[in-house]
Amino acid sequence: METPIEDKFVSTESLTGVGSGLHEVDTNQEPYEGMLFESDGAAKAFYDEYARQVGFLTRIVSSRKSEHDGSIISRRLACNKEGYNLNSQKTGRVRIRKRESKREGCMAMILVKREKPGKWVVTKFVREHNHPLVISLGKNRPTPDDKDRRIRELSFELHRANQRLAACREQLHTFMTYIEEHTQCLSRTVEVVVHNIKEVESEEQVFTHH
Repeated sequence: METPIEDKFVSTESLTGVGSGLHEVDTNQEPYEGMLFESDGAAKAFYDEYARQVGFLTRIVSSRKSEHDGSIISRRLACNKEGYNLNSQKTGRVRIRKRESKREGCMAMILVKREKPGKWVVTKFVREHNHPLVISLGKNRPTPDDKDRRIRELSFELHRANQRLAACREQLHTFMTYIEEHTQCLSRTVEVVVHNIKEVESEEQVFTHH
């Protein structure tokens, strides 16, 4: 028989604390019927992570125990908006509620059953939700503080890069100035040499005529 578990909400922020890992399952993929896990805990961890990425919270709706040894042989995990609050079904008198009901009759769920020790299989998966999904910040998503810190780091790196670029430009300008001065010096030297050669040739011509 299935044992209902009321108001047991499961955090969807991380897989930390689950002893058994996923059975070679990509946490970015969607559940499907026939998907295998090593344990019900691994299946729950996967569905929690899937829910976090899609944008909803999960709840353990029911569990079924073995009549032989009392161990869990199936679990039904669902969106935390599954079902309806019992008080909302009553009519005939006004009730003062302490908090707003989060139940909206959502049908999204996953059912996992144990086939044998170390092998749990998804036997049913309902994808559709009847309410808006809200993706919240998790441990794998950057917070505003993380973004600000990253912006400051990138700004500092950009400033350092600009400084290095300015230094390189200054060195290049110094080198080009040196090249230009050296070229001008060579030009003057060549001019002096040419002038001296012409003087020597002129003196030889004069000497030859005498």
